[in-house]
Amino acid sequence: MNELQPHKIKRAKEDYAGNRSVQTGFPSPATHYREPMIDLNKELSSSRDATFFVRVKGDTWKEYNILDQDVLIIDRALHPSQGKLALVVTPDGFDVQRIDTNKKVELWGMISYIIHKAL
Repeated sequence: MNELQPHKIKRAKEDYAGNRSVQTGFPSPATHYREPMIDLNKELSSSRDATFFVRVKGDTWKEYNILDQDVLIIDRALHPSQGKLALVVTPDGFDVQRIDTNKKVELWGMISYIIHKAL
């Protein structure tokens, strides 16, 4: 049986200490070319308050390309649509299923992303 551990995504700090430069001499001509940090919370969630992440233990859902130690990003604000992956509530806990609009299930949230660990 797979264990799911839901967590609320924490808000990223807007001002990173690494983004501040200290002038110690001649200014670098490349300073204005610096790119902003990528905020994965902004990139991967449509609604912060309705987005959770779950770490998977086990390979039960290998058929959906969900492997041991993957992280599922669950968005409870997304509406279910035919064939999309969702996290559903079962008598035994949680399960990952493809949405079938003809089948009644207790939906916990839609899976918006699956994050795999690099080999």
